Amino acid sequence: MTVAISPPKTYTAAEYLALEVESAVRSEFRNGDIVEMTGGTPEHNEITGMLIFLLRASLRKKPYSIFVTDQRLWIPEANLYTYPDVMVTPRPPELQPERTDTVMNPMMIAETLSRSTQSYDRGDKFAAYRTIEALQDYVLIDQYRPQVEHYVKQAENQWLLTTYSGLDATFRLDSVGVEVALAELYEAVEFE
Repeated sequence: MTVAISPPKTYTAAEYLALEVESAVRSEFRNGDIVEMTGGTPEHNEITGMLIFLLRASLRKKPYSIFVTDQRLWIPEANLYTYPDVMVTPRPPELQPERTDTVMNPMMIAETLSRSTQSYDRGDKFAAYRTIEALQDYVLIDQYRPQVEHYVKQAENQWLLTTYSGLDATFRLDSVGVEVALAELYEAVEFE
């Protein structure tokens, strides 16, 4: 007797959104697949929280919105719904048509890397992010050592990578005019 294995179910964006609104767990939508997102470590949360604090302190009373992990981003060219760790958009943000809960135009995105997501954050996810016309800065923050990879859009299809290492390093987010010191970013993290 042969057992037929049915292919995994693929979903439409509308089906995903209907499920996501009711779900207690956040999931990404990747071109028909729904992928549950994993939880973070205390270090991941400390770093992400500090970046949000530094951005809020620097951007108070300026025309930007700062979004954290629970804000959904729609990338139409990649057919991807995702939840970046940190996003900055102009205010008011551009929302997906007929939605009030999904943004489309971040100028800056930051992801705090984990061992399970770092390849995706550098690879397919960054490829999807590069299709966002408004995006100017993409920041990858290592949670295991004081290191930041900062991609800056130079021209269409051209990104410049600069890596900053050590607690004495500082990088600048030109899209929003904010300078970030790694000593502040990693203030609450103890390295081995």
